[in-house]
Amino acid sequence: MSNLVYILNGPNLNLLGTREPETYGALTLADIERRCRETAVGLGLAVEFRQKNGEGELVEDIHDAIAARAGGIVINPAAYTHTSVAVHDALRAFDGIVIEVHLSNVHAREAFRHKSLVSPVADGVIAGLGADGYELALRAMAWRLIEHMDV
Repeated sequence: MSNLVYILNGPNLNLLGTREPETYGALTLADIERRCRETAVGLGLAVEFRQKNGEGELVEDIHDAIAARAGGIVINPAAYTHTSVAVHDALRAFDGIVIEVHLSNVHAREAFRHKSLVSPVADGVIAGLGADGYELALRAMAWRLIEHMDV
């Protein structure tokens, strides 16, 4: 498997740092991207970091990961977690490792956030650890990719 990891972010995550910092933290998405890139270098991973507000655009990013033969996807689908069969189906078509990440603990929030359409097609889920969740996902991804390498 490739060491390329797509880090995909859904709607409104471009507003991090200003949108509900009490829920999502003070870091911006650019801060999270910088931290992810630094972590990835130390783990020997290459990353493609993207954010899209549109559902179809997020699906296209998953298709790009498939075409690039990426080894993994770290995805924070944001609101599409709970609503998008299209994101679910696109992730089903991906052969690599999928880790779902949420900044907040979705299970401690409104009831409609408790159901994820992404979790059934993810290899793992990290929620409620803020921006650290992305870095933990990359660490888990690196270990999983090593396990799946053709030796």
